[in-house]
Amino acid sequence: MKKVLLIEDDTVLRENTAEILELSDYEVLTASNGQIGLEMAKKHKPDIVVCDIMMPVLDGYGVLEGLSKQDETKFIPFIFLSAKTERQDVRKGMDLGADDYITKPFSEDEIISAIESRIAKASILKDERESFGNTTSNAENELRTLNDLKNFFDDNGTIFNYKKNDIIYKEGHNSNFIYLITNGAVKCFKFDEKGKELTTALHKEDDLFGYTSFTQNTPYRETATAIKDLEMVGVSKTDLKEVLDNNHKLTLEVIQMLTDDLTGVKNQLLQMAYSSVQKKTASTILRFADKINSKPEDPIKISRNDLASVAGIATETLIRTISDFKKQGLIEMEGRNIRVLNLQKLQDIS
Repeated sequence: MKKVLLIEDDTVLRENTAEILELSDYEVLTASNGQIGLEMAKKHKPDIVVCDIMMPVLDGYGVLEGLSKQDETKFIPFIFLSAKTERQDVRKGMDLGADDYITKPFSEDEIISAIESRIAKASILKDERESFGNTTSNAENELRTLNDLKNFFDDNGTIFNYKKNDIIYKEGHNSNFIYLITNGAVKCFKFDEKGKELTTALHKEDDLFGYTSFTQNTPYRETATAIKDLEMVGVSKTDLKEVLDNNHKLTLEVIQMLTDDLTGVKNQLLQMAYSSVQKKTASTILRFADKINSKPEDPIKISRNDLASVAGIATETLIRTISDFKKQGLIEMEGRNIRVLNLQKLQDIS
Protein backbone atom coordinates (compact mmCIF):
# COMPACT_ATOMS: atom_id res chain seq x y z
CA MET A 1 0.00 0.00 0.00
CA LYS A 2 1.43 3.38 -1.06
CA LYS A 3 1.87 6.00 1.65
CA VAL A 4 0.65 9.59 1.18
CA LEU A 5 1.59 12.45 3.51
CA LEU A 6 -1.13 15.14 3.42
CA ILE A 7 -0.10 18.51 4.90
CA GLU A 8 -3.07 20.88 5.19
CA ASP A 9 -4.07 23.34 7.92
CA ASP A 10 -7.80 23.35 7.04
CA THR A 11 -9.23 20.59 9.27
CA VAL A 12 -12.31 19.85 7.15
CA LEU A 13 -10.40 19.73 3.87
CA ARG A 14 -7.64 17.62 5.45
CA GLU A 15 -10.09 15.07 6.82
CA ASN A 16 -12.19 14.91 3.64
CA THR A 17 -9.15 14.53 1.40
CA ALA A 18 -7.67 11.87 3.69
CA GLU A 19 -10.92 9.92 3.48
CA ILE A 20 -10.90 10.11 -0.34
CA LEU A 21 -7.35 8.78 -0.45
CA GLU A 22 -8.00 6.01 2.08
CA LEU A 23 -11.00 4.84 0.04
CA SER A 24 -8.62 4.63 -2.93
CA ASP A 25 -6.36 2.23 -0.99
CA TYR A 26 -3.67 4.67 0.13
CA GLU A 27 -2.18 4.77 3.60
CA VAL A 28 -2.60 8.40 4.66
CA LEU A 29 -0.54 10.37 7.15
CA THR A 30 -1.76 13.89 7.98
CA ALA A 31 -0.15 17.02 9.39
CA SER A 32 -1.78 20.34 10.33
CA ASN A 33 1.16 22.59 9.49
CA GLY A 34 4.37 22.59 7.52
CA GLN A 35 6.76 22.02 10.40
CA ILE A 36 4.92 18.91 11.60
CA GLY A 37 4.69 17.70 8.01
CA LEU A 38 8.40 18.14 7.38
CA GLU A 39 9.27 16.13 10.49
CA MET A 40 6.79 13.38 9.54
CA ALA A 41 8.22 13.18 6.01
CA LYS A 42 11.74 12.71 7.37
CA LYS A 43 10.53 10.05 9.81
CA HIS A 44 8.07 8.02 7.70
CA LYS A 45 9.48 8.48 4.14
CA PRO A 46 6.10 8.62 2.33
CA ASP A 47 5.75 7.69 -1.33
CA ILE A 48 4.38 11.17 -2.08
CA VAL A 49 3.68 14.47 -0.30
CA VAL A 50 0.54 16.54 -0.96
CA CYS A 51 1.01 19.93 0.68
CA ASP A 52 -0.87 23.23 1.02
CA ILE A 53 1.11 26.44 0.40
CA MET A 54 -0.23 28.99 2.89
CA MET A 55 0.09 27.46 6.36
CA PRO A 56 1.14 28.56 9.85
CA VAL A 57 4.60 27.88 11.34
CA LEU A 58 6.12 26.73 8.00
CA ASP A 59 4.56 27.23 4.58
CA GLY A 60 4.58 24.76 1.70
CA TYR A 61 7.61 26.36 0.06
CA GLY A 62 9.55 25.80 3.28
CA VAL A 63 8.47 22.15 3.43
CA LEU A 64 9.62 21.51 -0.14
CA GLU A 65 12.90 23.30 0.45
CA GLY A 66 13.50 21.29 3.64
CA LEU A 67 12.83 17.99 1.89
CA SER A 68 15.12 18.87 -1.03
CA LYS A 69 18.08 19.36 1.34
CA GLN A 70 17.96 15.79 2.67
CA ASP A 71 19.27 12.90 0.56
CA GLU A 72 16.64 10.52 1.95
CA THR A 73 13.71 12.82 1.07
CA LYS A 74 14.79 14.89 -1.92
CA PHE A 75 13.36 12.44 -4.47
CA ILE A 76 9.92 12.12 -2.84
CA PRO A 77 7.36 13.42 -5.38
CA PHE A 78 5.70 16.61 -4.17
CA ILE A 79 2.31 18.08 -5.13
CA PHE A 80 1.27 21.57 -4.08
CA LEU A 81 -2.37 21.98 -3.04
CA SER A 82 -3.55 25.57 -2.87
CA ALA A 83 -6.31 28.05 -3.62
CA LYS A 84 -3.70 30.49 -4.97
CA THR A 85 -3.98 30.65 -8.76
CA GLU A 86 -1.65 33.52 -9.61
CA ARG A 87 1.01 32.59 -12.13
CA GLN A 88 3.94 33.68 -9.99
CA ASP A 89 2.89 31.42 -7.12
CA VAL A 90 2.48 28.41 -9.38
CA ARG A 91 5.82 29.01 -11.07
CA LYS A 92 7.61 29.67 -7.76
CA GLY A 93 6.52 26.28 -6.47
CA MET A 94 7.50 24.51 -9.65
CA ASP A 95 10.85 26.31 -9.73
CA LEU A 96 11.56 24.98 -6.24
CA GLY A 97 11.11 21.45 -7.59
CA ALA A 98 7.43 20.57 -7.08
CA ASP A 99 6.14 17.86 -9.41
CA ASP A 100 2.58 19.12 -9.78
CA TYR A 101 0.11 21.76 -8.64
CA ILE A 102 -3.58 21.21 -7.87
CA THR A 103 -5.88 24.18 -7.34
CA LYS A 104 -8.72 24.10 -4.82
CA PRO A 105 -11.49 23.19 -5.21
CA PHE A 106 -10.45 19.93 -6.86
CA SER A 107 -12.29 16.77 -7.82
CA GLU A 108 -11.58 13.26 -6.53
CA ASP A 109 -10.42 12.22 -10.01
CA GLU A 110 -7.99 15.14 -10.22
CA ILE A 111 -6.12 14.37 -7.01
CA ILE A 112 -6.11 10.59 -7.48
CA SER A 113 -4.87 10.92 -11.07
CA ALA A 114 -2.12 13.37 -10.05
CA ILE A 115 -0.93 11.10 -7.23
CA GLU A 116 -0.95 7.96 -9.37
CA SER A 117 0.98 9.54 -12.24
CA ARG A 118 3.58 11.18 -9.98
CA ILE A 119 4.23 8.01 -7.99
CA ALA A 120 4.64 6.09 -11.24
CA LYS A 121 7.02 8.71 -12.62
CA ALA A 122 9.05 8.69 -9.38
CA SER A 123 9.35 4.91 -9.61
CA ILE A 124 10.67 5.11 -13.17
CA LEU A 125 13.21 7.78 -12.23
CA LYS A 126 14.31 5.73 -9.23
CA ASP A 127 14.96 2.74 -11.49
CA GLU A 128 17.02 4.98 -13.76
CA ARG A 129 19.07 6.36 -10.88
CA GLU A 130 19.77 2.86 -9.58
CA SER A 131 20.69 1.54 -13.01
CA PHE A 132 23.29 4.31 -13.33
CA GLY A 133 24.67 3.79 -9.86
CA ASN A 134 22.71 6.70 -8.33
CA THR A 135 24.45 9.20 -10.57
CA THR A 136 22.52 11.92 -12.31
CA SER A 137 21.58 10.67 -15.75
CA ASN A 138 21.13 14.12 -17.25
CA ALA A 139 23.31 17.14 -17.58
CA GLU A 140 22.64 19.79 -14.98
CA ASN A 141 21.30 22.23 -17.53
CA GLU A 142 18.97 19.77 -19.26
CA LEU A 143 15.35 20.86 -19.65
CA ARG A 144 13.07 18.14 -18.29
CA THR A 145 9.65 19.62 -17.54
CA LEU A 146 7.16 22.06 -19.03
CA ASN A 147 8.09 24.47 -16.28
CA ASP A 148 11.73 24.28 -17.42
CA LEU A 149 10.50 25.03 -20.94
CA LYS A 150 8.53 28.05 -19.75
CA ASN A 151 11.59 29.34 -17.94
CA PHE A 152 13.48 28.91 -21.22
CA PHE A 153 10.82 31.06 -22.94
CA ASP A 154 11.17 33.71 -20.21
CA ASP A 155 14.96 33.76 -20.52
CA ASN A 156 15.35 33.48 -24.30
CA GLY A 157 12.07 34.50 -25.92
CA THR A 158 11.17 37.67 -27.80
CA ILE A 159 8.71 39.90 -25.92
CA PHE A 160 5.45 40.83 -27.67
CA ASN A 161 2.82 43.30 -26.40
CA TYR A 162 -0.73 43.71 -27.72
CA LYS A 163 -3.69 45.85 -26.73
CA LYS A 164 -7.13 44.38 -26.15
CA ASN A 165 -8.75 43.24 -29.45
CA ASP A 166 -5.42 43.40 -31.35
CA ILE A 167 -4.89 40.53 -33.79
CA ILE A 168 -1.82 38.41 -32.96
CA TYR A 169 -1.88 36.30 -36.10
CA LYS A 170 -4.40 35.38 -38.77
CA GLU A 171 -5.46 32.05 -40.21
CA GLY A 172 -3.17 31.20 -43.13
CA HIS A 173 -0.19 33.19 -41.87
CA ASN A 174 3.16 31.44 -41.50
CA SER A 175 3.54 29.94 -38.04
CA ASN A 176 7.01 31.12 -37.08
CA PHE A 177 6.67 31.36 -33.29
CA ILE A 178 5.33 29.43 -30.32
CA TYR A 179 4.11 31.76 -27.55
CA LEU A 180 3.93 31.79 -23.76
CA ILE A 181 1.43 34.22 -22.21
CA THR A 182 3.00 36.16 -19.34
CA ASN A 183 0.04 38.48 -18.77
CA GLY A 184 -3.44 38.67 -20.30
CA ALA A 185 -5.62 36.27 -22.28
CA VAL A 186 -6.06 35.13 -25.90
CA LYS A 187 -8.99 33.94 -27.97
CA CYS A 188 -8.52 31.77 -31.07
CA PHE A 189 -11.29 31.52 -33.67
CA LYS A 190 -12.23 30.53 -37.21
CA PHE A 191 -15.01 31.56 -39.58
CA ASP A 192 -17.41 28.97 -40.99
CA GLU A 193 -18.65 28.93 -44.57
CA LYS A 194 -21.41 31.41 -43.65
CA GLY A 195 -18.95 33.86 -42.15
CA LYS A 196 -19.93 33.08 -38.55
CA GLU A 197 -17.12 33.37 -36.02
CA LEU A 198 -16.45 30.15 -34.09
CA THR A 199 -14.24 30.29 -31.01
CA THR A 200 -11.80 27.36 -31.05
CA ALA A 201 -9.69 27.97 -27.94
CA LEU A 202 -9.11 30.24 -24.95
CA HIS A 203 -5.65 30.73 -23.44
CA LYS A 204 -4.70 32.41 -20.18
CA GLU A 205 -1.59 33.46 -18.33
CA ASP A 206 1.16 30.79 -18.33
CA ASP A 207 -0.37 28.93 -21.31
CA LEU A 208 1.64 27.94 -24.37
CA PHE A 209 -0.13 28.41 -27.70
CA GLY A 210 0.41 28.96 -31.42
CA TYR A 211 1.78 25.53 -32.22
CA THR A 212 0.62 23.92 -35.48
CA SER A 213 3.57 21.67 -36.29
CA PHE A 214 6.98 21.42 -34.66
CA THR A 215 8.59 19.91 -37.76
CA GLN A 216 6.81 21.36 -40.82
CA ASN A 217 6.05 24.87 -42.05
CA THR A 218 2.32 24.53 -41.47
CA PRO A 219 0.41 27.86 -41.47
CA TYR A 220 -1.83 28.88 -38.61
CA ARG A 221 -5.22 27.19 -38.85
CA GLU A 222 -7.04 29.86 -36.83
CA THR A 223 -6.89 33.53 -35.94
CA ALA A 224 -5.72 34.69 -32.51
CA THR A 225 -6.69 37.95 -30.82
CA ALA A 226 -6.06 39.53 -27.41
CA ILE A 227 -9.14 39.63 -25.17
CA LYS A 228 -7.20 41.59 -22.54
CA ASP A 229 -4.08 43.74 -22.78
CA LEU A 230 -1.47 41.10 -23.49
CA GLU A 231 2.20 40.44 -22.88
CA MET A 232 3.81 37.27 -24.12
CA VAL A 233 7.16 35.83 -25.13
CA GLY A 234 7.78 33.91 -28.33
CA VAL A 235 10.38 31.36 -29.36
CA SER A 236 10.91 30.46 -33.02
CA LYS A 237 9.92 26.97 -34.12
CA THR A 238 13.50 26.39 -35.24
CA ASP A 239 14.88 27.15 -31.78
CA LEU A 240 12.16 25.11 -30.09
CA LYS A 241 12.81 22.10 -32.32
CA GLU A 242 16.50 22.23 -31.36
CA VAL A 243 15.53 22.35 -27.66
CA LEU A 244 13.26 19.31 -28.05
CA ASP A 245 15.91 17.41 -30.03
CA ASN A 246 18.38 17.86 -27.17
CA ASN A 247 15.98 17.28 -24.25
CA HIS A 248 14.13 14.02 -24.73
CA LYS A 249 12.34 14.01 -21.39
CA LEU A 250 10.98 17.46 -22.18
CA THR A 251 9.73 16.11 -25.50
CA LEU A 252 7.68 13.52 -23.61
CA GLU A 253 6.22 16.29 -21.44
CA VAL A 254 5.25 18.26 -24.55
CA ILE A 255 3.61 15.16 -26.02
CA GLN A 256 1.63 14.78 -22.79
CA MET A 257 0.58 18.45 -23.01
CA LEU A 258 -0.67 17.93 -26.57
CA THR A 259 -2.50 14.78 -25.47
CA ASP A 260 -4.20 16.72 -22.68
CA ASP A 261 -5.17 19.43 -25.17
CA LEU A 262 -6.71 16.81 -27.46
CA THR A 263 -8.62 15.28 -24.55
CA GLY A 264 -9.96 18.71 -23.65
CA VAL A 265 -11.14 19.29 -27.22
CA LYS A 266 -12.89 15.90 -27.29
CA ASN A 267 -14.64 16.65 -24.00
CA GLN A 268 -15.74 20.03 -25.34
CA LEU A 269 -17.17 18.40 -28.47
CA LEU A 270 -19.04 15.84 -26.38
CA GLN A 271 -20.47 18.59 -24.22
CA MET A 272 -21.55 20.58 -27.27
CA ALA A 273 -23.21 17.51 -28.74
CA TYR A 274 -24.98 16.03 -25.72
CA SER A 275 -25.17 18.47 -22.81
CA SER A 276 -28.26 20.51 -22.02
CA VAL A 277 -28.35 24.20 -22.93
CA GLN A 278 -28.05 25.17 -19.26
CA LYS A 279 -25.02 22.92 -18.77
CA LYS A 280 -23.35 24.28 -21.90
CA THR A 281 -23.97 27.88 -20.85
CA ALA A 282 -22.83 27.40 -17.25
CA SER A 283 -19.70 25.52 -18.33
CA THR A 284 -18.82 28.18 -20.89
CA ILE A 285 -19.20 31.06 -18.42
CA LEU A 286 -16.90 29.21 -16.02
CA ARG A 287 -14.34 28.55 -18.78
CA PHE A 288 -14.19 32.23 -19.71
CA ALA A 289 -13.98 33.20 -16.02
CA ASP A 290 -11.10 30.76 -15.56
CA LYS A 291 -9.21 32.03 -18.60
CA ILE A 292 -9.74 35.75 -18.05
CA ASN A 293 -9.70 36.13 -14.26
CA SER A 294 -7.61 34.81 -11.42
CA LYS A 295 -10.82 34.88 -9.36
CA PRO A 296 -13.87 33.35 -11.12
CA GLU A 297 -16.26 35.64 -9.20
CA ASP A 298 -14.71 38.77 -10.75
CA PRO A 299 -16.71 40.21 -13.67
CA ILE A 300 -15.83 39.04 -17.16
CA LYS A 301 -16.38 41.24 -20.19
CA ILE A 302 -17.14 39.01 -23.13
CA SER A 303 -19.57 39.19 -26.03
CA ARG A 304 -22.64 36.98 -26.11
CA ASN A 305 -21.56 35.82 -29.57
CA ASP A 306 -18.29 34.51 -28.11
CA LEU A 307 -20.13 32.72 -25.31
CA ALA A 308 -22.58 31.17 -27.76
CA SER A 309 -19.76 30.16 -30.11
CA VAL A 310 -17.84 28.27 -27.43
CA ALA A 311 -21.01 26.73 -26.01
CA GLY A 312 -22.15 25.60 -29.45
CA ILE A 313 -25.63 27.10 -29.17
CA ALA A 314 -27.53 29.90 -30.91
CA THR A 315 -26.95 33.39 -29.53
CA GLU A 316 -30.67 33.86 -28.91
CA THR A 317 -30.78 30.63 -26.90
CA LEU A 318 -27.78 31.69 -24.86
CA ILE A 319 -29.36 35.07 -24.07
CA ARG A 320 -32.52 33.36 -22.78
CA THR A 321 -30.45 31.01 -20.62
CA ILE A 322 -28.37 33.87 -19.21
CA SER A 323 -31.60 35.66 -18.33
CA ASP A 324 -32.74 32.54 -16.46
CA PHE A 325 -29.42 32.41 -14.57
CA LYS A 326 -29.86 36.08 -13.66
CA LYS A 327 -33.36 35.43 -12.28
CA GLN A 328 -32.00 32.51 -10.23
CA GLY A 329 -29.35 34.77 -8.69
CA LEU A 330 -26.45 32.84 -10.24
CA ILE A 331 -25.05 35.81 -12.16
CA GLU A 332 -25.63 39.50 -12.61
CA MET A 333 -25.24 41.62 -15.72
CA GLU A 334 -23.46 44.98 -15.89
CA GLY A 335 -23.68 45.95 -19.54
CA ARG A 336 -21.54 43.38 -21.33
CA ASN A 337 -20.02 42.26 -18.05
CA ILE A 338 -21.09 39.03 -16.35
CA ARG A 339 -20.37 38.61 -12.65
CA VAL A 340 -20.66 35.16 -11.08
CA LEU A 341 -22.71 35.40 -7.87
CA ASN A 342 -23.05 31.72 -7.03
CA LEU A 343 -19.98 29.83 -8.22
CA GLN A 344 -20.97 26.54 -6.58
CA LYS A 345 -24.39 26.37 -8.24
CA LEU A 346 -22.91 27.16 -11.63
CA GLN A 347 -20.36 24.38 -11.10
CA ASP A 348 -23.17 22.02 -10.09
CA ILE A 349 -25.03 22.81 -13.32
CA SER A 350 -21.92 22.38 -15.47
